[in-house]
Amino acid sequence: MTTRQLRIGLLLALCTVLAGVCAAADGPPAPGPKDRCATCGMFVAKYPSWVATIEYVDGSHHFFDGPKDLFRFRAGTGAGGLETSEIWVTDYYTTKPIRARDAVFVIGSDVLGPMGAELVPLSSIDHAESFRVDHGGERPLAFDEIDETVLRSLEES
Repeated sequence: MTTRQLRIGLLLALCTVLAGVCAAADGPPAPGPKDRCATCGMFVAKYPSWVATIEYVDGSHHFFDGPKDLFRFRAGTGAGGLETSEIWVTDYYTTKPIRARDAVFVIGSDVLGPMGAELVPLSSIDHAESFRVDHGGERPLAFDEIDETVLRSLEES
């Protein structure tokens, strides 16, 4: 192998690695047709407007058919000690992934997810207030405000 071929090979390898890093920064992997919700077992690809994902430092991930099941999973046994890299939910208006810790969630609206009453994720407090005007619901909640009490209230809806 010549020096030129070696340089081209190294450059191509570097581009491949950088492309993977950039893709990961843009959002989570998309679920395939056989991927199931880690909480309820439903096929998540059927509900692209509701997909939620937990990514782990080791590169593995769990998919969910909505934020409610993601939060249930986290409240339960979860991933058995795997370190979380990022948590993603799907923005209601754009249907694009957003970081769950940056999202604002509305409960109690007239919008139902795949499993009924749902935490509706929105990208900003302004969008949450606009959503509440159109669909009702309670006060917007931040990621860290969603606890067992909030999850139980969804079951009672």
